[in-house]
Amino acid sequence: MSLRIALLGLLTAAGPASGYDLTKLFESSISNAWQARHSQIYPELNKMAAEGLVTVEEEGPRGRKTYTITEDGTRELRTWLIEKEPSRSYRSEGALRAFLLPTLEPHEAVTLLRAEAEAYGAKLTELEAILAAKSSCKQPDFGHHALNLGIRQARLMSEWAEETAAEIERATRS
Repeated sequence: MSLRIALLGLLTAAGPASGYDLTKLFESSISNAWQARHSQIYPELNKMAAEGLVTVEEEGPRGRKTYTITEDGTRELRTWLIEKEPSRSYRSEGALRAFLLPTLEPHEAVTLLRAEAEAYGAKLTELEAILAAKSSCKQPDFGHHALNLGIRQARLMSEWAEETAAEIERATRS
């Protein structure tokens, strides 16, 4: 369901777009919060068209399809945002690794944590660059709150990994 909602949101924010345009827009925005492959987006657009959530217009000699959100699509997006309680369950390989750190030798755990800190630091740099570039966007507010959340999460995870590595090092010296 969330891929559908993401696509409806993109069509609301960006206006009519082709599947290719939506895929590129998805990759440059929502993919930081929700993952979807090219092979998932096109079938979902077809389902959405069959259900009347979007209209499809073919244009040009190659039959490029342009999707536009309908009133029903707008209603579904708003209903999902306002009325649907989001799942609070959380699956994270990083959290599972944190849980299983005691199964490693201390030096292995420290190495793993430092690599995690570096990876989250790189993600933080990437997200901060996106934030800096957003000022030149047509809709600088679109995705801003999710981007801010991602920046805070990446910063927190990087700091947590460094602090935990230092804590393990101190404990092994004692």
